[in-house]
Amino acid sequence: MEPFSGLLVDYAKANGIGIIIRGLRFISDFEYEFQMALMNRRLNPDIETMFLMPSETYTYVNSTLVKEIARHGGNVDSFVPKSVASRLKAAFAAKR
Repeated sequence: MEPFSGLLVDYAKANGIGIIIRGLRFISDFEYEFQMALMNRRLNPDIETMFLMPSETYTYVNSTLVKEIARHGGNVDSFVPKSVASRLKAAFAAKR
């Protein structure tokens, strides 16, 4: 993924992307993501949204928690890929 500004469906269309994949951990995620998928479909009916469920092992993991652990110097290696862990460590080390 690369950074972009504007609507996701506009980015997808401009880059020839026909499917948006979203992860769901909890029922509350589904309610929000379902509304978002319906709105995206309304804005561009050619782009589909697919939902994936995580392994039970990772249902409690979210980016806010991982960033908080990294911010306080904790080890996040078991939650994210090594490249992400390295970037988090570097980002928060620079802010200390």
